[in-house]
Amino acid sequence: MSRPEAGGPEKHESCMASITLSKLNKHYGALHHAVKDVDLTIADREFVALVGPSGCGKSTTLRMIAGLEDISGGEIRIGERVVNHLPPRDRDVAMVFQNYALYQHMSVYDNLAFGLRNKKISEAEIKAAIDRAAEILGLHDLMKRRPRQLSGGQQQRVALGRCIVRNPVAFLFDEPLSNLDAKLRAQMRIEIKRLHAQVPTTSVFVTHDQVEAMTLGDRVVVMRDGRVQQAGTPLVVYNNPVNRFVAGFIGAPAMNFLDVTIRREGVVLVAQSAAVKLAITEPSGEALAAWIDRPVVMGVRPEHLVLGGDGVLSRSFQANVEVVEQLGSEILLETRVGQARVTVARVAPETQLAAGDQVRLSVQPGRLHFFDPNSEAAITA
Repeated sequence: MSRPEAGGPEKHESCMASITLSKLNKHYGALHHAVKDVDLTIADREFVALVGPSGCGKSTTLRMIAGLEDISGGEIRIGERVVNHLPPRDRDVAMVFQNYALYQHMSVYDNLAFGLRNKKISEAEIKAAIDRAAEILGLHDLMKRRPRQLSGGQQQRVALGRCIVRNPVAFLFDEPLSNLDAKLRAQMRIEIKRLHAQVPTTSVFVTHDQVEAMTLGDRVVVMRDGRVQQAGTPLVVYNNPVNRFVAGFIGAPAMNFLDVTIRREGVVLVAQSAAVKLAITEPSGEALAAWIDRPVVMGVRPEHLVLGGDGVLSRSFQANVEVVEQLGSEILLETRVGQARVTVARVAPETQLAAGDQVRLSVQPGRLHFFDPNSEAAITA
């Protein structure tokens, strides 16, 4: 099947809608370089999440794809077309904004129909497109209401519906869930996931929330200071972060970091500090041979620490409990190990612990990460 010409719901389904960014740059005057040499290819029908802290360049990148920001250098292709200088209306993309951008004086139906009417689509075709979107998103009972009569989640579904009726080659999401409460965000993540399964359109989703990025993205692209730090599937980015920043940004609670020195004891390498001495069994062990008697940064995720020594002292260390957070389904422990603060997740909720207690923590085998203390790059085999 082929995707129809831009402009109407009767389009067919699938001219190539990949998005390719080549050496993409954005300058704001001489002092602020917001996006720096971004190279990224988003495959046809792929869902890619751009994630990073505020100011990392992710929203600016999205707005350049949409045509809402001029580019300072590089190239943007949507399908086979270079779109650097095309206005937004000619790029055949649909954008969902953080503030929904609905027309408050119009009914839901008229909000959904507005863009199609501007393109002179027939009312019969408009109704068919709206009926399809309403069926997917459960909007049939809301058609006569105005946006102020809707909840935040309902308004977000209308914003999604407005994209669906246009049948674009790509959906662009600019932090669309950030105005919703935690429960509604979780519900809308499921809605967006379900929408992509039913309408598998190339999608770029910008968020500062790594949980949204991990749960929604086929691939996650982590950005920092205008540059792509790592792009990969959620599990690859989680299990094999390329540097300390990615390791600390992806994962909740965040990864723990401790300063250690690599030592050799017989045939075994150990990571050692004043408070910790752990035998290294990680795949990175071979690469660490070049770091003997040198300092490195060791990382371990809170969920990969368990209470108790399990009889294997070379895989455990002592910690002092500072804060006990009871979450009902589990406990989070904030502990101190030497000068470092170490978080422990997934402690059984019935465990009796209090601030001031001493506990022994074991590291699950193969779960340590090591980083160059200067470049912050991961030390890998």
